[in-house]
Amino acid sequence: MAKPVDLELKKAFFELQVKMVETSKKIKDIDTQISVLKRYMQHVDITQHEISTLPPGTKTYESVGRMFLLTDLDEVKSNLKNRESQLTSRTKELEGTKHYLEKNLKESEDNIREMVQQRKEQSDTKAN
Repeated sequence: MAKPVDLELKKAFFELQVKMVETSKKIKDIDTQISVLKRYMQHVDITQHEISTLPPGTKTYESVGRMFLLTDLDEVKSNLKNRESQLTSRTKELEGTKHYLEKNLKESEDNIREMVQQRKEQSDTKAN
C-alpha cells in the first residue's frame, strides 16, 4: 500500500520549484545585463585609448542621441571617465544582486532538505 502524501511537504516542494524557476530566470537576466555592460565597458576603453593618442586641440565630436556635437577633447575624456565609473558601479550592483539571489536559492534548497529529513525521522520514529 502506498504511503500517504504529506501535503505540507508537497506544497513546500511546489513553492521551491516556482522560486527556483523565478530565481534562475532573474539570474539569467542579470548575467545578460552584465555581459552587455562589459561590452559597453570595452567600447569605452577602446575609445579612451584611441582618444589618448590624439594631440591636444583636435576637434572631436561626441554623439548625443542621433546627432554629433563639437566637444572639447578634455570634456570628451571626462565624459568617458564618468561613463566608465557608472558602468563599473552598475556591474558591481548587479553582481551583488546575483550573489544574493544565488545565496537565497541555496538557503531555500537547504530548508527543503532539512524538512524532508525531519519528516523522514518522524516517520521512522512512528514506525518503531
